[in-house]
Amino acid sequence: MESSTVVVPSEFVFLVGPISFSGPYCQANIVFQLDGTIIAPTDSQPWGKAILQWLEFTKLRGITVQGKGIIDGRGSGWWQDAPYEDPYDDERKLIIPLNSTVQERPPMPVRYELSGKMPSIKPTALRFYGSLNVTVTGITIQNSPQCHLKFDNCMVVVVHDITVSSPGDSPNTDGIHLQNSKDVLIHGSSLACGDDCVSIQTGCSNVYIHNVICGPGHGISIGSLGKDNTKACVSNITVRDIVMHNTMNGVRIKTWQGGSGSVQGILFSNIQVSEVQLPIVIDQYYCDKRTCKNETAAVSLSGISYEKIIGTYTVKPVHLACSDSLPCMGVTLSTIKLKPVQERYHLYDPFCWQTFGELTTPTVPPIACLQIGKPSNNRVQSDHDVC
Repeated sequence: MESSTVVVPSEFVFLVGPISFSGPYCQANIVFQLDGTIIAPTDSQPWGKAILQWLEFTKLRGITVQGKGIIDGRGSGWWQDAPYEDPYDDERKLIIPLNSTVQERPPMPVRYELSGKMPSIKPTALRFYGSLNVTVTGITIQNSPQCHLKFDNCMVVVVHDITVSSPGDSPNTDGIHLQNSKDVLIHGSSLACGDDCVSIQTGCSNVYIHNVICGPGHGISIGSLGKDNTKACVSNITVRDIVMHNTMNGVRIKTWQGGSGSVQGILFSNIQVSEVQLPIVIDQYYCDKRTCKNETAAVSLSGISYEKIIGTYTVKPVHLACSDSLPCMGVTLSTIKLKPVQERYHLYDPFCWQTFGELTTPTVPPIACLQIGKPSNNRVQSDHDVC
């Protein structure tokens, strides 16, 4: 049987409420040909109380969303409603100058009192769940209430030549979010948003991201992992040939204290950064609440390579904060050339804590804080940490 095609024709704009295209009893290899524009409702009534996604494809074998069309979440009404409970990016703690007082939270938008009408749970614009052989190409996703494009429990995913576009100050609007997904290829895309351009969560392996433009946004991140003492497993991730401009972070790994599991086999290569606040970050003390208690358990980090990370930064070039009880091992740095945007500002030196590995070339600036070799106690991973 020939596969089916759903067409959204180019000359129309469609107002569509939350909808799910669900398998598993569908023919394989469905094409969703998006050439027109799909817009989300901006009043609260169609959203009910707690809808987690706007457009959803679930339990399909072979689904391609393609075309020159636009998915417009019209999310500005949700962003200004951002509740105090919303997570916010904890790397802000590294950016506040040492002599200033830390604001507990970013200031609320002035319009906050005026709206108060959308549900507190913000939907993802386009989500794929439990599907095999997923392709997304050509389309533009813009102004999502929250994450723009999410893959949960998917295998064999290809995303290429798409555009994500939201303001840099739109809260929690990740570009592409991967969770429990394997064999993922993302390339040839431009991602501008208010959170991570790409976020790689637990259960992901064999992910290859290349030739992506990122900014504004918070960079490309693995994590956050291990929240609420959970186990996280991420392996075999390659991020290369990336251009980042005006982002909070460049390439980042973030884990919570108290987690378990491991992150291993990570390569960040040929990352061009310009005016990036923190180009290289490992933060094993991530915390987006006001206070997090110290815990000895940690997600294990090993086999992490950074090569050809070149460009300019505005706060600190390298921040590697690993766990006291489970230091990072096998962290390799080569051809790192990072200069402050304004030469006359020294800003912060590279920072390392419990980070072991090797420098295979001289670096700019010198990263003297990296500990060469392995930790003396040769940390032991307990069985429950093994992925």
